[in-house]
Amino acid sequence: FLEDCGMYFPEVKNNPDKYLQRCPESVKKWLKQLKSAGKILLLITSSHSDYCRLLCEHILGNDFEDYFDIVITNALKPGFFSHTPNQRPFRTLENDEEQETLLSLDKPGWYSQGNAVQLYELLKKMTGKLDPKVVYFGDSMHSDIFPARHYSNWETVFILEELLGDKGLVTAEAEAEPLEKKGKYMEDQPQTPYFISKQWGSFFVDKLPGLENAEETSVCTWSCRCISTYSTIAIPSLEAIADLPLDYRFTRFSSNSSATAGYYPSPPGALLPSEESLTMK
Repeated sequence: FLEDCGMYFPEVKNNPDKYLQRCPESVKKWLKQLKSAGKILLLITSSHSDYCRLLCEHILGNDFEDYFDIVITNALKPGFFSHTPNQRPFRTLENDEEQETLLSLDKPGWYSQGNAVQLYELLKKMTGKLDPKVVYFGDSMHSDIFPARHYSNWETVFILEELLGDKGLVTAEAEAEPLEKKGKYMEDQPQTPYFISKQWGSFFVDKLPGLENAEETSVCTWSCRCISTYSTIAIPSLEAIADLPLDYRFTRFSSNSSATAGYYPSPPGALLPSEESLTMK
C-alpha cells in the first residue's frame, strides 16, 4: 500500500468513490449510541493500518477513530483467535510501522497483530468484570464467525449479504411489532435478487433429485449449517438493525430447534416452504 505496488492499491487510492460505499448515517448514529450507553467498541481488521485508515476515513470520516475505543490492524485473522500470546503478540505502531512487542495490553488504543486472549484481559480491566460479554460482528465465516465462536466463545453476528437476494416472508411476530421497533430498514429493502446464482442456485438449500419417481429433496447446504451452528444471529447488513432500540431482543439460532430462528429481519425464502423437512448436508 505504502509503495503503490500492483494495480489494486493505487486504483483505490485514486478513485475511492468508485470502490467504497460511505457508511449510512443511521449506522454512525448507532455506533455513537452504543458508545454513549457505555459499550466498548472495537475494530479488528486484518488490513494494515495505512490501508485501514484510508478505508475508514472515506467510509466513516476523518474522525473515525472517535467511534472506537480499540483499533487492531494486521490482526491476521483467523489466527488472531486461535494463536496464543507467545505466538502472536501485540505490537505498537508509529507512523504505520510496527514497533515494540507488548507483553500485555494496559490501555485502549491502536495496536497491530495480537491475539484474542490478551485483548479479553484488557476488556476485563476496562469493564471491571470477570467475564465481560463480547458481541462480534463479521462477514466471513472462515476469518470471523467460526474462530470467534469456536476459540473465544464470543457471541457472533454474521453479516450475510446473501440474505438480500434470498428474501423470505416476514414472520407474523415481526409483522405485529410497532414500527419504532422494526427499524426503518424494514420499509426499504432491495428487490433485485442479484445474489442468487443461476448456476449454483440458493446459498442456503440444494435440491436433490429423487430416485426413480420419488420427489426431489431439499437439503440445507454446508454453508447454511455453519450459519446456524456458529452464529448467534445473521443479518443482511448493519443498516438492518441500526434503527432498532439498543435493548431489542433478537431470537437466537440456539434458542430452539428451528433452522431459521436467528435470521433477522426474516429467514431466507429458500428455508421457509418446508422447514421441518429440511435435512442437513
